Amino acid sequence: MAQNSEKWDKTIQAYKTYIRLEKNLSANSVEAYIRDVTIFENFVLRMYDVPPTAVEEYMVERFLTHLLERKHKKSSQARELSGVKSFFNYLLLTDKIESSPAEFISAPKSSRTLPDVLSVAEVERIIRCTDTTTAKGRRDRAMLELMYSCGLRVSELISLKLGDLFFGEGYIRVLGKGGKQRLVPIGRVAQEYVMQYLDDRKERSSKESGSATTRSEEILFLSNRQSKLSRVMVFNIIRQATDAAGITKSVSPHTFRHSFATHLLAGGASIRQVQELLGHENITTTEIYTHLNPEHLRGAIDKIKL
Repeated sequence: MAQNSEKWDKTIQAYKTYIRLEKNLSANSVEAYIRDVTIFENFVLRMYDVPPTAVEEYMVERFLTHLLERKHKKSSQARELSGVKSFFNYLLLTDKIESSPAEFISAPKSSRTLPDVLSVAEVERIIRCTDTTTAKGRRDRAMLELMYSCGLRVSELISLKLGDLFFGEGYIRVLGKGGKQRLVPIGRVAQEYVMQYLDDRKERSSKESGSATTRSEEILFLSNRQSKLSRVMVFNIIRQATDAAGITKSVSPHTFRHSFATHLLAGGASIRQVQELLGHENITTTEIYTHLNPEHLRGAIDKIKL
């Protein structure tokens, strides 16, 4: 088993390099793909003890059954199978195997479940529950204003740099999935709160000269330790503000993004416009962000050329 385990580890490391450099996937996507392949690796080694080049179709089928028995959701099963297929496609591409054992295996069908959407009033209640009498509260207010008004992913928010702000032109530059950049308009209110936060940051920096690293100084939103914020920190900030606002819905950073898209469409924006603002490569991805009347949605689709 040790020999085969070593072969798996070596192959997965090469695959990781491939999807990171050749496919240009984001760090989060790379992590997700490797996690799914590692789950499959552990299953195969435990059940069959074979190297990746010796995996057969029935082993992949048994893996799906294993996921079902462990009560993985259908959406999770589909994602994990997608990761396994991508891995074997890499082995095909590099001539390690002649055919993929996962090629003809289909994932279980699952209906798309939409996350909770907040009304405009609920978004305002949550954002206003940040304590703007403190520097931390002003930072949190700026973050939430920016996340909602620009429809940002949490990874995009925490990766924003000072050089990405173009307030004179009314835009921010966002680095999205796959390293793709887009320009997103920013409203006056969000700009004002970001400027307040930057004033606080400048004042603290002058008092604690040299406390932050050059790299962290480039990042827009910093933690109390003057380092880059983590995704978990943003989740916690939103959860605390949501609790303070008395909102019982399940609210995450993605809820803000989902609500942003829904409110734009309800206000008359086209799906194509929302697609550009969200940074979706395919317009079909944008459609899952809508709860609108089917006739409204159909009318918007009819106005564009797919």
